[in-house]
Amino acid sequence: MLLSGEVERPVSLTVADLRERWQQHRADVVFHCASAGPRHHTFEGPLLREVVDSAKPAFDARRRKDRSRFLLAVTGGDGHHTVLSWAEMDADFGNVPILLATAMDGRSLESAGSQLVVPSDRCGARYISAITSVWIGGLAVGDVSAGDIAAGGVAVGGVASGTSLSVASLSATPPPGNG
Repeated sequence: MLLSGEVERPVSLTVADLRERWQQHRADVVFHCASAGPRHHTFEGPLLREVVDSAKPAFDARRRKDRSRFLLAVTGGDGHHTVLSWAEMDADFGNVPILLATAMDGRSLESAGSQLVVPSDRCGARYISAITSVWIGGLAVGDVSAGDIAAGGVAVGGVASGTSLSVASLSATPPPGNG
């Protein structure tokens, strides 16, 4: 798993690294699956916040508003991905104990890869298997304006120098590798 983006110390980590270098937390989770009903699992692993914090994100840790503008994009080995906000897991905001699981139901994930677990989610949509990368970066002031929102579009910071994208253009864009 590669931890990169706006960090002082990008790093590549294995499941063993995650297990050995950070305190392990436990989360008993029930995913309410639409097709299969409730699924009960117990996960163990370090807090995502602690792992990312050790890479020294490029925000001023003393300034809540600076921290709150940072996002994390997590990608799995199957191409599934999700986006989280730093504020979700920051102790001054949501304080959600998001895990980088190293074990599931008592079994090591050494061969399968680390898994993202958001215990507060009702369904497992943000459960990412075999994490390959975690990218962290901030939205710069001015990336999103009231005009962008009123027009039904969003300005994406860090993508083609703040390219403005609408919901329609995002829907029409094929996923990476599909055209």
